[in-house]
Amino acid sequence: MTDLQAHVEAPGRAELVKQVSEKIKETGVDYIYYQFISVTGRIVGKGIPAMHWERLAEKGFQLVYGSTANLFVDRHGHYIGYGPESSELVGIPDPETFCQLPWDKRIGRVFCTLFRNREERENPGGALTSDCRGNLRRIHNEFQDKHGLDMRCGTEPEMMWLKRGEDGKMTGGVTKPNCYHIDQFEELRPTFMKVIEYAQQMGLDIIQGDHEDAPGQLELNTQFDDVLRNADRLTTYRQICAQVAREDNLIACFMSKPFMGVSASGCHHNMSLWRGGEDVVNKLGMESLPGMEGAFSYRVGGENTFMPDPSIDERAPGPIGLQSIGGVIKHLGALTSIGSSTVNSYRRLWDTGFWAPIFADWGAPIFADWGNQNRTCALRVSAPGRFEYRSVDSMVNPYLMGAALLKAFDDGIDNDLNPGEAEERNIYEAIDAGKDVKKLPMSLGEALDELRADEVIQSAMPGEMFKVFEHYKRDEWERFNHTVTDWDVETYLDCLP
Repeated sequence: MTDLQAHVEAPGRAELVKQVSEKIKETGVDYIYYQFISVTGRIVGKGIPAMHWERLAEKGFQLVYGSTANLFVDRHGHYIGYGPESSELVGIPDPETFCQLPWDKRIGRVFCTLFRNREERENPGGALTSDCRGNLRRIHNEFQDKHGLDMRCGTEPEMMWLKRGEDGKMTGGVTKPNCYHIDQFEELRPTFMKVIEYAQQMGLDIIQGDHEDAPGQLELNTQFDDVLRNADRLTTYRQICAQVAREDNLIACFMSKPFMGVSASGCHHNMSLWRGGEDVVNKLGMESLPGMEGAFSYRVGGENTFMPDPSIDERAPGPIGLQSIGGVIKHLGALTSIGSSTVNSYRRLWDTGFWAPIFADWGAPIFADWGNQNRTCALRVSAPGRFEYRSVDSMVNPYLMGAALLKAFDDGIDNDLNPGEAEERNIYEAIDAGKDVKKLPMSLGEALDELRADEVIQSAMPGEMFKVFEHYKRDEWERFNHTVTDWDVETYLDCLP
């Protein structure tokens, strides 16, 4: 049996497919977006009339392999990852993710898992390794089978609401860069309330929000959950923001650093490892759900292995937590290539922002260390039972990030990696006092070199995934170095004689 067949014939899936058919009738959906995630976190796929649901649920749809790399060409004119001679993937919808779009109730969406074409000579119907979402599910399943633990994750997606000029380009933020000011939060109320309304109707339990310290910068957080569902919800949140921006004639900007002199947009990842627990449906006040229960389910209960052991240390995570931190610390250089995955990401490391002791804004620490509630470190214990990975920005692909962090955790647990004592001092003061701390990569090129040298984090991108990611990101770095910028002209145009 091929991977594709096993997925289609998985126990319980046929019943879920029938439930989607009933949900389509109940909601009046007559068109469905079959979507998956590219290497950069972009949503791609096809739209197909809902009357074909049951056939598509079994047979899937076809699309060129290169769509996993946005069907882009590099600066030499070569397709990234796959050429035009390559076959077409098969996308199989995951029925538990079906949900109606609240801004046009005629439309539904469903996430898909990708497979190699059935007619391929090698590994026909095998899992498509450039499917970052499918990889995360498989890597998480392997981690669960090996350690008896599941990863739960909550992300903090900062982004900026920008004004759109007559030419379609940004003309600054909607609000002033005043952090936590309710007055600035209120100015964005018409926009964020619409985001929250749409989000709740798609299963996102928004637990808090605030105005951050850049123009138009907003952060809305969802309840933490299973690492795959959390990634799906972050992707859905971005899709919602893009729609609200279209409705309000704004720009929903997830670019890490559109302005200098103020903080960038980060996306801190809060993580923990659990034994046991169960999925509970959160109807978010609705009597009838506009989608499948899977889109509204959250993992709750069980034993959080990151909780402190009072007999050892009331503040430090338990042994598994410390090992996991040790794994992340060991692989921070390579992880940075995924968490800070664009050329622009590194503006965040060089520019001063809020709470920045020397340089790098406060959301982007540049040294590999950890501490309790210490925002100057790359990792911090943000609350008992979880730790926060901070070297990640709003452009992150959460599926690649989740898989890479699982591999770092796995290495830490297998090899009992000790992260050392928690740093209680400001990390810059500790360095001045003589502490030797490794610095993170300060450019995309450096980060990609770290990834190339790290087999553990590379294993989070199995098969063709690493080839596609590295090709795409090396080309991005080369394009930047191949470009004359305004800074070049302003600095060197008339510097001589």
